Amino acid sequence: MGPFELDFHYADSALRSEYSRSESASPKFVSVTNEVNGLETSDVVASKASIPVTGTNSSIMKGCDLYHGNWIYDPLGPLYSNNSCPILTQTQNCQGNGRPDKDYENWRWKPFQCDIPRFDPRKFLELMKGKTLAFIGDSVARNQMESMMCILWQVEEPKNQGTRNMQRYYFESTSLTIVRIWSSWLVKHNSEPFDFAPAGVEKLYLESPDEMLMEFLPTFDVVVLSSGHWFMKQSVYILNNEIVGGQLWWPDKSRDMKINSVEAFGISVETILTALVTHPNYTGLTILRSYSPDHYEGGGWNTGGSCTGKVKPLAVGELVENKYLASMYEQQVKGFNRAVKKATNGSKIRLMDITEAFQYRHDGHPGPYRSTDPNKITKRGRDGRPPPQDCLHWCMPGPVDTWNEIVFEIIKREYE
Repeated sequence: MGPFELDFHYADSALRSEYSRSESASPKFVSVTNEVNGLETSDVVASKASIPVTGTNSSIMKGCDLYHGNWIYDPLGPLYSNNSCPILTQTQNCQGNGRPDKDYENWRWKPFQCDIPRFDPRKFLELMKGKTLAFIGDSVARNQMESMMCILWQVEEPKNQGTRNMQRYYFESTSLTIVRIWSSWLVKHNSEPFDFAPAGVEKLYLESPDEMLMEFLPTFDVVVLSSGHWFMKQSVYILNNEIVGGQLWWPDKSRDMKINSVEAFGISVETILTALVTHPNYTGLTILRSYSPDHYEGGGWNTGGSCTGKVKPLAVGELVENKYLASMYEQQVKGFNRAVKKATNGSKIRLMDITEAFQYRHDGHPGPYRSTDPNKITKRGRDGRPPPQDCLHWCMPGPVDTWNEIVFEIIKREYE
């Protein structure tokens, strides 16, 4: 488990103040389709309108747009329970932590153009026979990896072959290996002094990929990357051997920063993806999961933000514009597109564009149900303030399982 892995989402509200929220019927996003369609390397690009998906279910048609649709109620319920998955992190075990409602487990994502089949774990194991699937990123990446493990655990208990630096699980029936590497920013970083930035403050070398990730990359067949939320933590941005900006750190107020945290995020995405699509010994499939929205309403995590009492998805027309989210998403997509143009090694890269769909799932977070403590506060106090809560990570089972159903559909196209 990486440092601050369970609490990195407690981001400073100062950054978000740069991107004020206002009422709107729908969020403003960059059009991924428009960004991507102009690329010559269209064969390695997955846009909102061009991800071919195949499968035994005839309703999954070539060209199906997986990312525009509706959340529909599914009486079949989730693929596992909180009691049937021993790997589930307790802070995401919403039922085990006393959350009284359960309907958030029963909503399935239904694209307008097709159906996403219910995840078949045995078929997934067979499809991934002899391969290695890696989840790389922060604790939201861990959230997704544990969801995948919980789904597969229902048909086979894997062998734990992990080390200090990497979680590793081996499914003996088909020799599938699933690993997770902690990488908070996906680029090189340390806390050593640099120029006028003192020791103790994290330095991000935005042009250099995470070294540990690159060490193991040639052994991976499918890589699911995600990041972004750690860019709200204190850090210094270094580019071309020069300090160009910082988050919650900039000692010389008389000078403007050259880049802010949102721009630094976009650069980091371009850096890591470029490293993957140009690596001479990597020919796998890279899936970049787009930025995962949080749902702190009325403030940040430490300023009265809350998702308490949300028991069903938002309806069409109920979304509130989130300028910070839209900016992070835009920079991520731009970084993705810049990297695609540099691809040289024949590997494939896909954008798993979940951001807009998951803006509707304000009901899917732990909220105040983060622990088994029987004395935890779950209701607002007399002053009206909500209790401390997590409105970033996802309950398990819950909406996060949909991410892995989409991962399965993307992989089917490559390997079936």
